[in-house]
Amino acid sequence: MQKTSARLLALLALLQTPRDWSGEDLAERLGITSRTVRRDIDRLRELDYPITTVKGPAGGYRLQAGAHLPPLLFDDEQAVALAVALQTVAAGPTLAEDAARALATLRQVMPPRLRHRIDLLRITAVPVPPAAGDAPEVAAQVLLDLGRAIRAREELRFDYAAGAGTAGQDVRRVHPHHLVTWRHRWYLVAWDLHREDWRTFRVDRVRPRTPTGPRFAPRDLPGGTVATFVTGRFRGTDGTTADWPCRGDVILRLPAADVVPFAQDGIVEELGPHHCRLILGSWSWTGLAAALGRFDTDIDVIGPPQLAAAFADLAVRYGQAARTAGPASGPVR
Repeated sequence: MQKTSARLLALLALLQTPRDWSGEDLAERLGITSRTVRRDIDRLRELDYPITTVKGPAGGYRLQAGAHLPPLLFDDEQAVALAVALQTVAAGPTLAEDAARALATLRQVMPPRLRHRIDLLRITAVPVPPAAGDAPEVAAQVLLDLGRAIRAREELRFDYAAGAGTAGQDVRRVHPHHLVTWRHRWYLVAWDLHREDWRTFRVDRVRPRTPTGPRFAPRDLPGGTVATFVTGRFRGTDGTTADWPCRGDVILRLPAADVVPFAQDGIVEELGPHHCRLILGSWSWTGLAAALGRFDTDIDVIGPPQLAAAFADLAVRYGQAARTAGPASGPVR
């Protein structure tokens, strides 16, 4: 039988999967008795893991979200993926300091075999060319506060700093609608209650006030979509903006912060902590599909149909290439 510490880690790894576990299932998986399972569950609760008992004919256990973040258990692949993601964010202009601290914490507790794999990868941030504008840093808490107000549909008050070359700041009252990026900058799209019109606000100049105001019924954006609205507002204000003949709209199963550094002049809209919407352009539908494929995640095509057809064509081509490939001469490194 495993030692108690190893058994608790194995039990925690099972509970972290998104499902309910009966006591019998856990006992069978771990090779212990149901009584030992109940005793180990109590030990994990003493360590502040929020494990609830599921009522029902068979009963069971579920690991819930708690008031604070408890210690987590990752397998090797998850730990490496998390470290790579943190390096990518740490190399960019947004959340860099927080990502670097999180990466240092993760690396410190990694076993040597994983630390070596991470150390083989070095990511260097390339400064944005002056023509594309600067990419000011945005505090993580500001993004969280704005995202929370948008999802709750609550009126927001914030101090808005003046632009370069001017002094002072204004207090704004808005109905926040979307958090997007354009040319590596974060923007808040909102209905300005004082001016009674739609506005885009640079998030790096926003300082939210608390508490938030009353809930509101959202208005329809001019143009119907956030992509149409944002491109209309910025058209002609940035000489690097291209009027692409092919423009697609997709949902990526990645956080917006992970997509922003590679979106070029696309528009990224935060939809949640683990997925975002991307509107991106290209000179051809095939080129656009290939560009979206480099994000290496699940893709849901919103439109247009030409983009979905391009993905289908590429799938056929890639399938044929895989079948006709000769024997590999050695492992790919």
